[in-house]
Amino acid sequence: MKILKKGNEAIGEAAIRAGCRFFFGYPITPQNEIPEYMARELPGKGGVFLQAESELAAINMVYGAAAAGARVMTSSSGPGISLKQECISFLAGAELPCLIVDVMRSGPGLGGILPCQADYFQATRGGGHGDYRTVVYAPASVQEMADLVARSFDTADRYRTPVILLADGALGQMIEQVEFAEEKEAGSRDQEWAVGSPCGSRPKTVTSLNLDAKGMEKHNLHLQDKYNTIKEHETMAEHYFTEGAKIVLVAYGMAARICKGAVDELRADGVEVGLLRPVTLWPFPDRELAEAVGSADRVLAVEMSLGQMVEDVRLSVGCLAPVDFYGRTGGVVPTVKEIAGVVRDSLKRGEGK
Repeated sequence: MKILKKGNEAIGEAAIRAGCRFFFGYPITPQNEIPEYMARELPGKGGVFLQAESELAAINMVYGAAAAGARVMTSSSGPGISLKQECISFLAGAELPCLIVDVMRSGPGLGGILPCQADYFQATRGGGHGDYRTVVYAPASVQEMADLVARSFDTADRYRTPVILLADGALGQMIEQVEFAEEKEAGSRDQEWAVGSPCGSRPKTVTSLNLDAKGMEKHNLHLQDKYNTIKEHETMAEHYFTEGAKIVLVAYGMAARICKGAVDELRADGVEVGLLRPVTLWPFPDRELAEAVGSADRVLAVEMSLGQMVEDVRLSVGCLAPVDFYGRTGGVVPTVKEIAGVVRDSLKRGEGK
């Protein structure tokens, strides 16, 4: 049954239905409805909600719960995610599964509370220290926010890795119809690697500390093998009229919704334009994009930032076609007519056919 739900609340409900019973966080706009929802609903499910004294404390509590084998999550926005980065690196190094939700606001610094997409580098480049990656999902609707929460937990468990769900303030506050999956039994999550699991006569420990150079190198190579497996099996993208398109737009999240409207408007006027929407920002769908660009004259990357994803677009496209960029920032959300106008202007200049 479909019900109306705000994006942030859909994340909370989907997490509970996916078996999450531990949430640790600290308030920051525009994601506050997530901890509010978890504070209201988790205790009735036998779960634990705790508002930590800071973002640093919250992410370290996530580490503790994950190390014990619990299905756990936290949420924040750009400034808070920045504070969590050190421990996200610890989580990756210790191979601990968890979900980290980032509902983006404008920046840098404290910035503002309006939607933006300028946390792309922070999420996809491993914003902490060391050779590590986090899987990053980018929903474009309230339904997808719910669906990708469940997928995020499953991916985190399958690969023993932290996963980031990267949305923005507009999606977090948007109310749409959503249908939730059946609730999973939280049950016991005995993980052979977790603290407290049977380990002969010695206590089990979980750590990312390794003072032996060769041992640390071996662990890093193991992580890279895991990331390569994730690239092979978990990459996701949506194609929208990309087959035979002469101009291919590339956008994610809210910007992709706007670009879809622009594609519809331009197609109605006979312009052969399509959209490639990355659903996983890491791993980035480079092969899917290269295939979509096969017959294109140009590529246009559209972001609610001043140019971050465009670097991955250029790496993926290579010399197959020229890559242009259009972005708005500071909380300014581009319109359908605005994007369609950018494409039409390029056609007038003879940059596409």
